[in-house]
Amino acid sequence: MTELWVIVPAYQEEAGITGTLNALAAQRDRDFTLLVADNGSTDGTPDAVRAFAARAPFPVEVLVEPEKGVGSAVDSAFRHAIANGAALLARTDADCLPEPGWTAAARAALRERGGLVCGRVTARRDEHGPAGRAVFLTLVALGALFGRIRPAHRRRHGYLAPYRMHAGNNMAITAELYQAVGGMPRRPSPTDRMFINRIRRHTTAIVHRRDMVVQNSTRRIRAYGVVGTARWYLERGAGARAVDVR
Repeated sequence: MTELWVIVPAYQEEAGITGTLNALAAQRDRDFTLLVADNGSTDGTPDAVRAFAARAPFPVEVLVEPEKGVGSAVDSAFRHAIANGAALLARTDADCLPEPGWTAAARAALRERGGLVCGRVTARRDEHGPAGRAVFLTLVALGALFGRIRPAHRRRHGYLAPYRMHAGNNMAITAELYQAVGGMPRRPSPTDRMFINRIRRHTTAIVHRRDMVVQNSTRRIRAYGVVGTARWYLERGAGARAVDVR
């Protein structure tokens, strides 16, 4: 039974999830169980994960969550992991590439401080050139600034810690805290703001680790355009789009 479980929600990711799985196999700390939460994919996503499991350097499980929404997939996966002995949980997404020190940094931070750990997000280097990556990082910075200045996020509303943008694709949390705050909101993306605010109402144990790095997909820029992606990172949702491109 492993202490650390890594959760990866996935929907229709047959074409790209192997890159994420290979990045996890390249971790320096591979003492974890991987749980992929398939959110009802109709392509070969589960088959790709099971093929990887045959050669993976750690245990791999697939959990099928039929209730649509990344929040539902993540919540079911976290609760499954906790029920099976997980004390520490880390999450990334099926279009992301965790850098080799990611799990080691997550484990170290949780052992040192407990609570919630938020890592650093960069842009994948294999999807866009320098200009596209710069646009992505600018949009993330604008989203973070918007979150900090938003009146509803001020501490007078009962929050115990200042607001910092929390990327669901690069986070780690103790099982104890996850259960104490009621888990991830069971709804479609975006769920990150709601989840971090649940944490902020409960504890000040929120750690930011610059050495816990995930390369984030920039494909939303191609799918939504710059304006649509800005809307997303300003937490205005996907507009008329019913399903996030992830």
